[in-house]
Amino acid sequence: MSTPKKRFGQHFLRDRQILERIAGVCAAAPGETTVEIGPGEGALTAYLLRSVDRLHAVEIDRELTGPLSARFGERLVVHQEDALRFDFCTLGSSLRVVGNLPYNISTPLLFHLIEQPCVQAMVFLLQKEVVDRLAAGPGDAAYGRLSVMVQARCAVTPLFTVPPGAFTPPPKVDSRLVHLVPAPPLRVADAAHFGRIVSAAFAQRRKMLRQSLKAWCTATDWQALGIDSTRRAETLTLEEFAQIADQTLAHAGRS
Repeated sequence: MSTPKKRFGQHFLRDRQILERIAGVCAAAPGETTVEIGPGEGALTAYLLRSVDRLHAVEIDRELTGPLSARFGERLVVHQEDALRFDFCTLGSSLRVVGNLPYNISTPLLFHLIEQPCVQAMVFLLQKEVVDRLAAGPGDAAYGRLSVMVQARCAVTPLFTVPPGAFTPPPKVDSRLVHLVPAPPLRVADAAHFGRIVSAAFAQRRKMLRQSLKAWCTATDWQALGIDSTRRAETLTLEEFAQIADQTLAHAGRS
């Protein structure tokens, strides 16, 4: 067995029952190519290969790529790459991406994958707190920038929780499986400006919107929007964020 490396955030999942449950959720639809991120020693890989003829794997740790290829042969195509920089669309036009993601890169990796038009579905084991944030709605304590930006692009379905003892070494927190399906994006006039509005609103989430968004939103804007400027970011729906972004686009350069 390999020794998990802290610099890669490795926690190898070894519980067979949980591995089997995850593989069942990961079953690809006809025409989809399955891609595993961070296969590690291949524990989940072995279960995934029960239902697909060929599997792609993206693994950054070069000490693991050789043993993976030797163990699974031609049925596993190993790409020794950093998943944060990898062009997933080189692997096919319809991908199902799965994996036990390192906690330290999970959020930027999600944003990277959302921008890949070939990704049709994602099934990831993440820190439970991250999944809670992904799925949270307005008024929830976990609702924030991550919730809005991901839900603006994906349908999010939290699944089952995995305890620390299922991993080697055990993490300090629970994990949770989540299923994400890219959906038609929230309609906004300018996606980058929408992102800036959401970030600014949640950067000072305890402040009223008229304070956190004062660089963009005037009293006239609030009146035109019909949104109470004394509200806080955590109460806004995705559609209300979109309305604010579109209303303030004309003076987006003001700071």
